[in-house]
Amino acid sequence: MAKDSPITRQITTENLEIKSPPVNIRLEEVEECLIYDRHGVPVPFKTLYQDRKSVIIFVRNFLCYSCKEYVDDLSKIPREALSDAGIRLVVIGQSAYHHIEPFCSLTGYPYEIYVDPERCIYQKLGMKREEIFTDSAHPSPHVKSGMLMGHLKSMWRAMTSPAFDFQGDPHQQGGALIAGPGSEVYFSHLDMNRLDHMPINWLLQLAGAQRTLDFNDKPKIIHV
Repeated sequence: MAKDSPITRQITTENLEIKSPPVNIRLEEVEECLIYDRHGVPVPFKTLYQDRKSVIIFVRNFLCYSCKEYVDDLSKIPREALSDAGIRLVVIGQSAYHHIEPFCSLTGYPYEIYVDPERCIYQKLGMKREEIFTDSAHPSPHVKSGMLMGHLKSMWRAMTSPAFDFQGDPHQQGGALIAGPGSEVYFSHLDMNRLDHMPINWLLQLAGAQRTLDFNDKPKIIHV
């Protein structure tokens, strides 16, 4: 059964209070790194952001419960919210390409997705390979499971998958970029731990979207 799209409301620059911090990432260092689609076809990373502004999400691994629940919510973004703002949405994992199709079936994610199995881009962009928990690391509003239940879900998926593996380095952390067109980076965030995802609404608004989405399990109208 198709997932319900979240409720949306219009936003204005007056109530958009998110400020983009200075960006120190140079895409020239990773533009020729190869990523792979669900068929194993390689493409240079730079093709994702050359022709339009792209929101690019790097997930930890496809078995990670918090990444799965984050992508669950990415799948609820209406296509018109992206097309109206001219935004390209891309998810990148670090497993083998044959894990892409089952992950999309599990999450219902309908947009572009690739893998960087050698973690070339992860490493060159400085994404962490350990978890750091501090008071300043805000937990993701998109993760619904507690840590214990989340780990149990991840282990169950690993044991019941056709190929028993971790679908990527379990210690690798992810992040998010807003880039393009061209090699300009407008925003970057490197996750400190599995719960340190950038809120999806923040990313969309920073990329120029004019809506705020409600990702609650029971959608409701947001009064302006």
